[in-house]
Amino acid sequence: MPADPAVSAPAPAGRSPSTVMARLTAKKAVRSGALWGCFFGICVASSALTYLSSYKTPAAREKLVASFGSNTALASLFGPAHQLQTVAGFTAYKVLGFLSIVGAVWGLLAGTRLLRGEEDAGRWELLLAGQTTRRRAAAQALAGLSAGVAALFAVTALVTVVTGRSSKVHFAVGEALFFALALVCSAAVFLAVGALASQLAATRRQAAAYAGYAFGACYALRMVADSGVGLDWLRWATPFGWVELLQPLTASDWLPLLPAAALVVALAGATVYLAGTRDLGASTFPDQSNAPLRPRLLNGALGLAARLMRPTVVAWGAALAATAFMFGFIAKPAGAALSGSNSINRVLSHLGAHGAGAKAYLGVAFLMMSIMLGFIGAGQVTATRAEEAEGRLDHLLVRPLSRRSWLGGRVLEATAVLVISGLGVGAFTWLGGASGHAGLPFSSVVEAGLNMVPPALFVLGVGALVIGVWPRATSIVIYGLIVWSILVTLVGGFSNNNHWLLDTSLFHQMAPAPASAPNWTAGGVMIAIGAAAAMVGGAAFRHRDLVGE
Repeated sequence: MPADPAVSAPAPAGRSPSTVMARLTAKKAVRSGALWGCFFGICVASSALTYLSSYKTPAAREKLVASFGSNTALASLFGPAHQLQTVAGFTAYKVLGFLSIVGAVWGLLAGTRLLRGEEDAGRWELLLAGQTTRRRAAAQALAGLSAGVAALFAVTALVTVVTGRSSKVHFAVGEALFFALALVCSAAVFLAVGALASQLAATRRQAAAYAGYAFGACYALRMVADSGVGLDWLRWATPFGWVELLQPLTASDWLPLLPAAALVVALAGATVYLAGTRDLGASTFPDQSNAPLRPRLLNGALGLAARLMRPTVVAWGAALAATAFMFGFIAKPAGAALSGSNSINRVLSHLGAHGAGAKAYLGVAFLMMSIMLGFIGAGQVTATRAEEAEGRLDHLLVRPLSRRSWLGGRVLEATAVLVISGLGVGAFTWLGGASGHAGLPFSSVVEAGLNMVPPALFVLGVGALVIGVWPRATSIVIYGLIVWSILVTLVGGFSNNNHWLLDTSLFHQMAPAPASAPNWTAGGVMIAIGAAAAMVGGAAFRHRDLVGE
């Protein structure tokens, strides 16, 4: 009797069951990496073109070098500057430090989402029932994640090479490729950090918190190293310092790639090893499942949400507090370094900072922290969407809980997190300033912290709207809004752009307090629009079906 063709048919070429984990992970990681690669490439191209349009004469470029070349205040924010009289040096200075931070955040979130997140959702249980082991599955997932980094590098490199072929920009192909490699270096490192944290922690949120602690410590070390206090050697102690030491486009040095590559290999090896020492769903660090019952906050959906978001909120709150304290601590010498430079004052005025000294410096520093706060708001939105996409919301809605109440409660909790974070940034900046004898008034610094909240609340409200209307597009819309606002703000800081374009940036609508008085009218408008969007999203969510991934 002939065999059943459905049973005897060979698997399609390239579709081996033993590689299914790698293929599934790569599919998600490559899509995300390619999208962020487009953003990286746009930042590189816009920075190069901005330099050509804003500094056309040798005199203007030499003036730029005199103002920015050895300014420790701006170095602590953006990293050291090299060869600013060239388009290559300016482009590297403009985007390297910022994109290394963005890449690190992308890496740690992708690593925890595609490892611990997939395990939490129960999909690893199905895959591990096939022809693989836990260690092989972890190795396959790492291979898939590396495909995402490769996509990030490929798209970034393509746009950078095309930009460099311009007769006015003129990056050599080798230089452009090395620059793209430097831009994705921190992403690769923190992708491995997120993968290791996924083995250590019992949940995705805890894994993201552990990775966030590592991110905050590395960023703080980079700030100290670049603040001009004689601790330059600390650059060798942090991945962000390794990225700076590469000096792409100016004096390319391959040596700092060695510790980065060694760390990635070590973290990947530890990830694979630890994956084989634990059971599916368990963790290396105990989750205290046998600890005494702590029913606090578990009396309803809001309390449950607060318990679930606590690890991530604490991690990012600690990172914000440490960054704010450091900014306040160096505000006095940094402000003195900014004083008396017409070029720097012109750039600060483009960003909206019209004060002087420490307040001018903090105006730009708070702008950077407002971007971090915006990412925290976006993280709360995506976490809310994940509750529905991964099926956990089903268990709540079978109880006497309305959809509108659930979504509204999540938005209110996230609002409280953002407001408290803004107040915390102001308080820790003041503490840092007091330690550094900066003489900052407490009220103005706390006001500046609250001034950062409206853009994040706008992001939160729009996120609730997208969850209600088009749930599967939540991440794309929210992160696209933040990325666009960052790009417009960065370009506007070094050029005279059309004010209609600048007004599309959320962070341009925010006054750079304490360098200038907070614009509470603009902030109130952003909050009102966000609140209206959240209410519309709640109404739409009430009348649609639940949607998975």
